[in-house]
Amino acid sequence: MLQKKYIFKSERLGFRNWIDSDIKKMARINSDKEVMKFFPKTYSEKETFLFVERMQNQYAKRGFCYFAVDKLIDGEFIGFIGLSEQTFKSNFTPCIDIGWRIDKKEWNKGYATEGALQCLYFAKNELRINKISSIASIINTKSEHIMKKIGMQKIKTFEHPLLAHDERLKACVFYQKKI
Repeated sequence: MLQKKYIFKSERLGFRNWIDSDIKKMARINSDKEVMKFFPKTYSEKETFLFVERMQNQYAKRGFCYFAVDKLIDGEFIGFIGLSEQTFKSNFTPCIDIGWRIDKKEWNKGYATEGALQCLYFAKNELRINKISSIASIINTKSEHIMKKIGMQKIKTFEHPLLAHDERLKACVFYQKKI
């Protein structure tokens, strides 16, 4: 097994910068209709490549991104959990968002909650960030449940400007936590 360099770890997960071999694996997750149920569409391998490139650049510039995540027990890549700056036009941006997208075969094992809690710890103690936000479509109750589990407070509902054309997804929740 290839030894990967983790930026930080939780009990069961390793968080790291992205590597080229993650692109095909993440593209498979991004093309899964069930995983992407609360997004306007699935994403191609090229779109995933651009996402990974953006995360690598953000990590180089800011010291954080939506981190590539592996299970420590076997080094298997399961998706991303991490932090990203949101800059779309609203009265609460720019803000640092916490988010996750995990392979559906790894759902309901507590990885998103465990990983998000570790990212909050990293944000507070290593990055000295004092406030984290999270955004999801109102119909994405599973993500909202995780937001509550990690101690975030619902601030408001709003219409996401990047989803204004999508009747199903445009109504969103905005959560925040001071850390």
